[in-house]
Amino acid sequence: MNNRAGHYKSNLSGEMAYKSFMPNPLPPTPPIELTEDIVSLLVKANSQLAVLESVATRIPNVELFVSMYVRKEALMSSQIEGTQATLEDILDPMLDANTNCNVADVVNYIKATEFAIKRLQTLPLCNRLIKETHAVLMEGVRGQEKSPGEFRYSQNWIGGQGSTLKNARYIPPSPDDMLDAMSDLEKYINADDELDALIRAALIHYQFETIHPFLDGNGRVGRLLITLFLMEKKILTTPALYISYFLKKNRVEYYDRMTEVRIKGNYEQWGKFFLQAIMESAEDAIATIDELIVLHDANVAIISKLGRAAKNVMLVFNYLESNPIIEIRKTAEALGITFNTASSAINRLVEAGILVQTSDTNRNRTFAYEAYLDILRKGT
Repeated sequence: MNNRAGHYKSNLSGEMAYKSFMPNPLPPTPPIELTEDIVSLLVKANSQLAVLESVATRIPNVELFVSMYVRKEALMSSQIEGTQATLEDILDPMLDANTNCNVADVVNYIKATEFAIKRLQTLPLCNRLIKETHAVLMEGVRGQEKSPGEFRYSQNWIGGQGSTLKNARYIPPSPDDMLDAMSDLEKYINADDELDALIRAALIHYQFETIHPFLDGNGRVGRLLITLFLMEKKILTTPALYISYFLKKNRVEYYDRMTEVRIKGNYEQWGKFFLQAIMESAEDAIATIDELIVLHDANVAIISKLGRAAKNVMLVFNYLESNPIIEIRKTAEALGITFNTASSAINRLVEAGILVQTSDTNRNRTFAYEAYLDILRKGT
């Protein structure tokens, strides 16, 4: 079967015979049809991203807020793959002692995101960067035996538990074809193209997921690729967009839309879905930032009335905006203050109604910035 998106190729023979899908290089031929619906969504999505960029510049302690956004995106992207973890799990101040394989997956995604964004400052978005990011994602977690940082040397497939090449839902390109396809994708990512960057991001994500170049971690790397591409094209200056919230809500449709491209070559319906995802994700991020700014300003006003104690309380409060669940000893160590100073500041925040004690044990008491967490919990 041949269509606009690619064709199936026969591999091996006899009992071992199977067919894998080989995608055509991007951009599609004939070109994406910019229908009225697509153009309308494109205008709205770009408009919302411009607003998000503007709003992001008003965030107090922008790096602290962005670190929380990265954690939320990491959590939801991992949840799409079946990871069982909560926001509280990955924010646990005693994470080192309490970690499990699910939480470790999310923590590694956070590390991979931070690594890739920093690497993007010295390296273009290329296969080398993608492989290096994958190595960070898979280091020391489930799937670490599946060639971290290396494109696969064997055939993979997508299907239910226990599925084989004979009954798989989808079989990506063979290893040799995969290398050719990834080389073509790398060229497209770095080529000049008149298509809008959001349409290109949609095509790149689809193509990466279709190629499935790794034995594990393809979904997470592919979703991170969206953010990295938009940042490289200067559409985003910070990773404040968490598109996995929309994709998690619409998980079945997300997969079905990509399958539709492979079966019928219909890139347009995928493009519309992707633009809707960008638009709604940007709207949600804007609303979240607005809520967080209002909360920040209200609590700063409360702290400013604490007289001589305000300085140390403010120090701890700023720490809360990237660590909304805290423990006294670790907070003191992180801020370079004494245990008693940290304890006093935290007690002041509890008295002010900003912090809530969440554990009753005298040792390793934990406190949560509940109002902040309530805003960030949406969708998780």
